[in-house]
Amino acid sequence: MIADEATARAFVGELCDAAAMARLERLISALRAENERQNLVAAATLDIVWQRHIADSAQLLGLVSRGTSVRKAETAPWVDLGSGAGFPGLVIAAMRPETEMILVESRRKRIDWLVRMVSELELANCRVEGRRLEQVETVPVGVITARAFAPLEAILRLSARFSTERTCYLLPKGRSAAQELQDMPRRIRKTFHVEQSRTDADSGIIVGRLSKEALAKL
Repeated sequence: MIADEATARAFVGELCDAAAMARLERLISALRAENERQNLVAAATLDIVWQRHIADSAQLLGLVSRGTSVRKAETAPWVDLGSGAGFPGLVIAAMRPETEMILVESRRKRIDWLVRMVSELELANCRVEGRRLEQVETVPVGVITARAFAPLEAILRLSARFSTERTCYLLPKGRSAAQELQDMPRRIRKTFHVEQSRTDADSGIIVGRLSKEALAKL
C-alpha cells in the first residue's frame, strides 16, 4: 500500500521517465496556485498530492492490460470522463505522451484549467472536449476512465457508444466499488471485477470490458 508522499513519488517515478516527472511537478505547482482561485481538489489533499492524486491516477496504467494480451495500439484513444482537475486524465497524458488522450469536461472553469494545462505542459497527445458527454462525437476508444463522475450504471450507459468489446474500463469508485458492481446485472458482473486501490485501503477500482451482449442492452 502506498501510504506516504515519498512512497507515492517513488512509485510514479518507476512508471515514467524524468521528463514526465518534470511535467507532473509543474502540474502540481499549477494545481496549488489554481486551487486558491477555484476548488479543484479538497485543500487538505494538497499536503498528500502525490499519494491522493498523482499515484492514485498513475496506478491505472498497470491495470489496462492485466490478464489480457492487449497491444499498445488497442489502448488508444484513452477517454477520461468528467476530467475536472485532470485526474486521472492529465496525469496519464503527462506520463504517456505517445498515448492519445481525450478529456471530457462540461464545466467552464474546469475546461479553462484543463486547456491551460494541456498547453503549459505541452501535451500534444491530449485534447479537451469542453462539452457534455452526450454532445461528443462517437468514436471507438481503447480505454475509458472516470473518477467521481457518476454511478456505474450511468457511466456504462452514457459511454456505451464509445465502447467495443476490447474497450477497457478503469473506474476508481472508492468504498462503493464492490456494491455498485454487485447491483449491476449478471451480464455486467461477469466481465468486470474490483481491484484494490494501491493508495487507499478502503477504495476499489472497477475494471473490465463490456461483452457484446451487454453492449446490445445498454
